[in-house]
Amino acid sequence: MGRAATGFTICVLSLALGIAALVATGPGRTATPKDTLVVGQMAEPKSLDPATVTAANDFRILANLFEGLARFRPGSLEPAPALAERWEMSDDGRAYTFHLRPGVRFHDGTAFDAEAVRFNFARLLDPKHPNADAGPFPLAFFLAPVTAVEVVGPLTVRLKLDQPYAPLLAHLAYPIGYMVSPAAVKAEGKGFGRAPVGTGPFRFERWESGRQVALLRNEAYWGDQPPLARVAFRPIPDANARTSEMLAGGIDLMVEVPPDQLSSFRDPARFALHEAPAPHLWFLILNAAEGPLKDVRVRRAVNLAIDKRTIVENVLSNAATVPAGPISPAFGAAHDPTLEPYPHDPERARALIREASAEGATLTLLAAEGGSGMLEPLAMATAIQADLARVGLKAVIETFEWNAYLARVNGGLKGAAMAEMAWATNDPDTLPYLALRSEAAADKGGFNAGGFSDPELDRLIDAARKETDAEARAGLYRRIDRLVHDAAPWAFVASAKQTAVTAASVEGLTLEPSSLLELKGVSKR
Repeated sequence: MGRAATGFTICVLSLALGIAALVATGPGRTATPKDTLVVGQMAEPKSLDPATVTAANDFRILANLFEGLARFRPGSLEPAPALAERWEMSDDGRAYTFHLRPGVRFHDGTAFDAEAVRFNFARLLDPKHPNADAGPFPLAFFLAPVTAVEVVGPLTVRLKLDQPYAPLLAHLAYPIGYMVSPAAVKAEGKGFGRAPVGTGPFRFERWESGRQVALLRNEAYWGDQPPLARVAFRPIPDANARTSEMLAGGIDLMVEVPPDQLSSFRDPARFALHEAPAPHLWFLILNAAEGPLKDVRVRRAVNLAIDKRTIVENVLSNAATVPAGPISPAFGAAHDPTLEPYPHDPERARALIREASAEGATLTLLAAEGGSGMLEPLAMATAIQADLARVGLKAVIETFEWNAYLARVNGGLKGAAMAEMAWATNDPDTLPYLALRSEAAADKGGFNAGGFSDPELDRLIDAARKETDAEARAGLYRRIDRLVHDAAPWAFVASAKQTAVTAASVEGLTLEPSSLLELKGVSKR
């Protein structure tokens, strides 16, 4: 073994011992090494294969290991070049030609090229592909309009679509569009999720279940080298334990800060508190197919009865805003800025309920005990129950463990009147398309659990996803925003801000609208 190789071995050994030591560190014992960033998360990832996961908790790690043909421009949800330097769309909107960045290699040393792009799409979209069994791939339907991938040249690849599909670039910038090493997938199969290989600024080192996922700086990265030598993502499910670790210096960065603990970090000498808007929506699905809420007057009454401002202030400690409709302001021109949230107006709500002869109706409200993006679901359900009682509606709360809850709600409300839900999305198409279209009914495999159906909304959604002119497309989504607000298939309750806290020694962190946590520009003093 040569000297260089020996030095590398020592370096890796020291790193391993260093990270192991900091994992063993308890509250108040020591700070983390200066070249290492330790991130405290709610849970350990389900997998590190970007095609197989759906949770923001997992995406935060993946965003540092992998890249897509596109990425989101900093501070926005506008797609920008990444592994593709540029692209052209055909005149009919049914083909995109991507020109790939030269000289890029996966962490295993294999080349990133047009054949690698073809492999990535094939394993997601062709169930007969030899490596399709590395799935399932729950978000592959985002790329379903891709009907063919043509290798035009070593660094040129063309995607053909069955119809114009405006959300394509946004999905290529999201984890479902991240490029994985074909060689590594072929070698690992389903084990790829525990041995990920991408092109990102950090590469995978190891995964210690229940303790940490450790990443190392990618010394062969095609872009600027990250200042950090290593990053460790630690799962700390208990919010109080995460807060204690952050206060004690055991972690450098804590994401999804519980609202009632934000005040613990308002000391600029020790911490920096980060807040940013995100396309998150917490809402009640209202049963528009049966029962009292089939009447739009009662759905509007529910929206008017809920004191959303008080919920945001008292239950969520102002870590959220009150939304007006389904399209977040984070989507820029696609959001209707003239749309106002339903005011808290119990008197008007009572009048609408009387008109609809729904006085005294009993409404079953399905609530989760917890879950990704669900904020404070039980406290919020209790507050909503009290608000509805004030206008003459009796809400009966039924609670479920998170996964049992998803199974109950995603199958359709079936006798229940309301159900809590939360989504964070990367394109204005996603939420209306998946959860409000007539064809997205729960019994057809979609997420329209409330059974809402409106032919004009269906037409607008279809037109918007085919519209490739950005201004015209934004105009269609503004009409969707207004239509859904007025039809009230949901009660729009809260839109959570992204929150994170860093130690004062950490510099360069920016929370992006995509909620993807990119650490390549982060450093420590």
